[in-house]
Amino acid sequence: MNYRMKIQYDGTRYNGWQRQQSTDMTIQGKIEDVLSKMVEKPVEIHGAGRTDAGVHARGQVANVHLDTSMSPDEICTYLNRWLPDDIGILSVENAPQRFHSRLNAVSKRYDYRICTNPALHVFDRKYLYPFAEKPDLNTMKKAAGYLTGEHDFQGFCARKMKKSTVRKLTSVTFHELPGELCISYEGNGFLYYMVRIMTGTLLEIGTGKRSPESILTIFDTRTREQAGFTAPARGLTLIDIQY
Repeated sequence: MNYRMKIQYDGTRYNGWQRQQSTDMTIQGKIEDVLSKMVEKPVEIHGAGRTDAGVHARGQVANVHLDTSMSPDEICTYLNRWLPDDIGILSVENAPQRFHSRLNAVSKRYDYRICTNPALHVFDRKYLYPFAEKPDLNTMKKAAGYLTGEHDFQGFCARKMKKSTVRKLTSVTFHELPGELCISYEGNGFLYYMVRIMTGTLLEIGTGKRSPESILTIFDTRTREQAGFTAPARGLTLIDIQY
């Protein structure tokens, strides 16, 4: 039977989503270990997004094929009983046999939270990037207009890719809160460090270190060196995946 899981996690102490041979501190690895003990044989789960080290998730989706008589609710309860407290399974449900959490996804949303007043966010400090300057929102919005649409995002990727780096970014929106600026990115897929590099680039634009039109140069040259700095992982959260 194929099962679909919705997962949330605090990525602070983990080396990302994807299981690694060099460490047992990955989200995928922790969930697979619990499931493998439950069914008494090796299990592999497939996540919709391979979040990086330190990145969080509120709406990660994964699927797994299991041979068990347990109900979806019982599987969910078992997982939450044995997983660490910073990983939570929000739901487990039956899925079509051909459902694949990554291949069937049509849209993903990430939020990047920037702290502009640390005194207001003592308890959220692990989930925001403290930024000393006050960025200009109007110039950032202008730059975001260049980012949206279908483009080759190789220049916003931290590694050279053999596969296509064309992605469609459907929206970049800004939400101002007391002492915080949240940037929401929605698109059909994201490259390695893409959201964090776009955020760093937008912050450089918002603080006058580059022009909004520099986005076009990054698209034209397709070189990482033309883009801005990579914003820290702590401010990034995978919010939602649409199918």
